[in-house]
Amino acid sequence: MTAQGCGAPEQTVALPAGIDLSNQAVIQGVVTGTGTAYARLLDRTGEFTGEVVVSEDGVFRFFAAPGDWTVRIIAGGGVTRDVQVEARLGEVAQLAVAV
Repeated sequence: MTAQGCGAPEQTVALPAGIDLSNQAVIQGVVTGTGTAYARLLDRTGEFTGEVVVSEDGVFRFFAAPGDWTVRIIAGGGVTRDVQVEARLGEVAQLAVAV
């Protein structure tokens, strides 16, 4: 278990062992300039798909279907940043978000 008390693997920039990119589309990134933040994944119509807590190092990751997505970073003080991204099968879309 991680320090957060759940069974999820620790979020780091390196993909976890055993991830086969030949059948995955990955969106990941690093958020800087904030303490606690959340990364929310929205589909091309703006519908909520998923949300993760950004790690202490600012890292987040989503496994998504190929296509156009929006990653919304929600940080303290009412700060919100939207980043458009295209997920492609077999690739890692890498984002850097400053808040």
